Amino acid sequence: MNSRRKYRSWIVTLLALTLLLVACLVAGLCIGETRFSPAGVARALAAPPEEVTGQIMRQLRLPRVLLGAAVGGALSLAGVILQGVFRNPLVEPYTLGISGGASVGVSLAIVLSLQAAWGGFTLPLAGFAGALITVLLVYGLGLRRGGVRVEALLLTGVMISFIASSLVMLLMATAKSDDLHGIIFWIMGSLNETNTSLIRLVVITALAALALSYLYAPALNAMRLGMEPARQLGVNTGRGVKALFLLASLLAGVCVSVAGLIGFVGLIIPRLMHFCVGPDYRVLLPASFLGGASFLVLSDIVARVVISPLELPIGVITGIIGGALFIVITGTVKTGRESR
Repeated sequence: MNSRRKYRSWIVTLLALTLLLVACLVAGLCIGETRFSPAGVARALAAPPEEVTGQIMRQLRLPRVLLGAAVGGALSLAGVILQGVFRNPLVEPYTLGISGGASVGVSLAIVLSLQAAWGGFTLPLAGFAGALITVLLVYGLGLRRGGVRVEALLLTGVMISFIASSLVMLLMATAKSDDLHGIIFWIMGSLNETNTSLIRLVVITALAALALSYLYAPALNAMRLGMEPARQLGVNTGRGVKALFLLASLLAGVCVSVAGLIGFVGLIIPRLMHFCVGPDYRVLLPASFLGGASFLVLSDIVARVVISPLELPIGVITGIIGGALFIVITGTVKTGRESR
C-alpha cells in the first residue's frame, strides 16, 4: 500500500513539473520586446515565412525557449548525476573543470580570430574541444590501480578548474578590446544561438542522456549507501562511475560549448528536487531534468524583461536566483533537522 501511494505521488509530481515546463515554454514564447497572447503565438507559428511575426516566433523565440529548456534540463541532469556519484551536494558540472576547459577553448578561438576564418561553428567546436580535453585529462589523472577513485576525480577536477581560470585570465589580459568583449559576453552565458543544427544537437543529446541515465538509477540508489555496500549489493561501481562521469561530462560540455557558462543550474535544482521528491533516483532524475528546464526558461524570461529593451546575461540571473534559493533550502533543511 505504501509503495502504491509512493508511485502515485511520483506520477503526480512529474505531471505537475511537466505542466510547469509547458507553462514556462508558452510564457517564453509570449513574453519579450514584442508581446504575444497564446493565441497570437499559434497564429505567428502558422504565419507565412515573409510575415514579421512569423519570423520573430520561428527564428528567435522558439529556438531560444527550446535551447533554454534543453540546456537547463541537461545541466540539472548532469548535476544530479555527479552529486550521486560523488555523494556530495556541492558538486556540479563546473566543479570538475569542464566549464574551465571550454572557456579556454573559446577564449583561444576568439583571441586567434578563428571564427572569421572557420565560420559560425567555430566557438561551439572550440568550447567542446576544450571541455573534451579537460574531461579526458581529469579522467586520466583520476585513474588509479584497480579503477577510478571518485575522490581523485574530484580533487583533480577542482585543480584543473583553477588552472583553466588562470589561463582564461591570461588570455583576457593579452586580448584586444573587441576580443575581450567577446570573451566576457560568452563567459556570462547566452541563449541567443539561432543555428537550428546546434539547437537540435543539444535537444537530442539532453533527451538521450535522460533516457540513458535512467538505466543507472538502481546503481545510483545503491551508491547512496557507499561504494563498498553498493558492490556488496552486486553493483559494478567501477563501470557505473565511469559511465555516469562521462555522461555528465558530455552533457556539460555540449551545453557550455553552445550556451556559454550558465552557473547554479546543476547545483541548486538537484538540491531543490531532492528536497521536494526525496532521494530515490527513479524520480529524482526526471524531476531534476524537468525542474532545470523550467528554471532556465524562467530565468531567461527575467533576463529579457527586467531592463527591457536591454537584456541581462542569463548567467547573472541564474546566479542571483540560484544563490538565493540555495540559501533558503539550506536554511529550511537545517531548521527541520534542529526541530527533530
